[in-house]
Amino acid sequence: MDKRFNLIDEPWIPVADKGRVSLRQIFGADCRALGGNPVEKIALMKLLLAIAQAAATPEDETAWRELGAQGLADKCLEYLDKWHDRFDLYGDKPFLQMPAIAAAEIKSYGTVLPDVATGNTTVLTGSQRESVLTNAERAVLVVCQMGFALGGKKTDNKVVLTLGYQGKTNDKGKPSTGKPGPAVAHMGLLHSLLQGVNVQQSLWLNLLTREQVMQSQRFPAGIGVAPWQQMPTGEDDAVARHLKNSLIGRLLPLCRFCLLTEDGLHYSEGIAHPNYKEGMWDPTVAVNQSGKENKALWVNPEKRPWRELTALLGFLAQRQNAGFECLQLAAGVGRACASVESFAIWSGGLRVSSNAGEQYASGTDDFVASAILVHGEALSQLWFDQLQAEMTELDELAKGLYGRVLAYFKAQLVEGIDLAAQATHLFWQLCERDFQRLLDHCEQGESHGTARRQLRRRFAGYAQQAYDRYCPKDTARQLDAWARCRPNHGKYLQQEA
Repeated sequence: MDKRFNLIDEPWIPVADKGRVSLRQIFGADCRALGGNPVEKIALMKLLLAIAQAAATPEDETAWRELGAQGLADKCLEYLDKWHDRFDLYGDKPFLQMPAIAAAEIKSYGTVLPDVATGNTTVLTGSQRESVLTNAERAVLVVCQMGFALGGKKTDNKVVLTLGYQGKTNDKGKPSTGKPGPAVAHMGLLHSLLQGVNVQQSLWLNLLTREQVMQSQRFPAGIGVAPWQQMPTGEDDAVARHLKNSLIGRLLPLCRFCLLTEDGLHYSEGIAHPNYKEGMWDPTVAVNQSGKENKALWVNPEKRPWRELTALLGFLAQRQNAGFECLQLAAGVGRACASVESFAIWSGGLRVSSNAGEQYASGTDDFVASAILVHGEALSQLWFDQLQAEMTELDELAKGLYGRVLAYFKAQLVEGIDLAAQATHLFWQLCERDFQRLLDHCEQGESHGTARRQLRRRFAGYAQQAYDRYCPKDTARQLDAWARCRPNHGKYLQQEA
């Protein structure tokens, strides 16, 4: 296409309260936070981090502190000026695209968007209809496809660019279905990042040093080279293999080879990155390596990300080698506490389903996201232990509610499993509105203890509210069952908070 759209100069990145801005504006102006859905936020943040790592990776913590948020932004602007021609969305070297993949079939843009209905999929709302994308929307789509592409038959794997490469062929010698992007994996990985007062500070807080990358032993090739500086020629050439083993290569995995056209995009599987079970995963993903097999934290619309906070902050516990570990948080939380007054832990992603090798968002699948404000001076071992204790008690409260609702319906010879689950879900929804207050009062001290006891009374009230909502007492029989099965929160309220 004979078009011009340079991502450094043209507005395309969604930003809260500002609309769309260019890369130059992201690093040169005060942008509070990225916009878009959770997947777009993560993918765009990874792109910005890749630019930051390519432009100004500090050697160690001392160099990181000296750099500062403004120093990082200035370095990134210098870097963008140097590589200005490599950020054109169209042309001879289109951004993150492979002109050689033009032999692959053209797919409509809606085909690769999880929230757009195409083919024989039922359209439920107007937002699910496929529409004509602007250049800005196409740019966001390309960035998202690099790590968050869904697996399935949408990819045209008949086209193979690396001679002799068998990764796009099944056991029968035919083109295989596309593998899920490494940022999605089987069901949708949960991603976590630190969030500052603006995008510049967020990038600085999440910037990894060379020392941290080396100590993580996660990326054999180190920081790596940005793909716009040197794109691979195929799925398994020397550049592709280097990207597989580097930090920048994981931030922008190039798991799809794309080429934009006026009506859609040429679309085929790209670089096949190892997954978390093979010892490689994104720095924003939390993985537990303590068992026989690595386990990852997945997106769960029924369990909002704030309920995973104790798992994400497990590195604060005394047993350093147990539980989940997220490199982005483990490397950044401590220095964020020492550098800024407060920051947020943002977590999000997309839950997906799989059937016969095809991935899609359906049924209860959805985007999830939550941002939890943390005060740096409060974060300590004692704070974490108190939070862990409170969350354990809340889990017990939820389990008790589930059992009481189940018993209520059993007393009336009625199946109540679904309603018990709905009551528990309502309980957690009600608790979410007070979770930030709970975090703020997990410190030691009499005033914080008093506040926690007040919160416990409120949480117990939420459990009773959910019980009353799903266990009516209109008839004599219902009233009898309601009274006999009613939750007793005396132990929860009497325990030391």
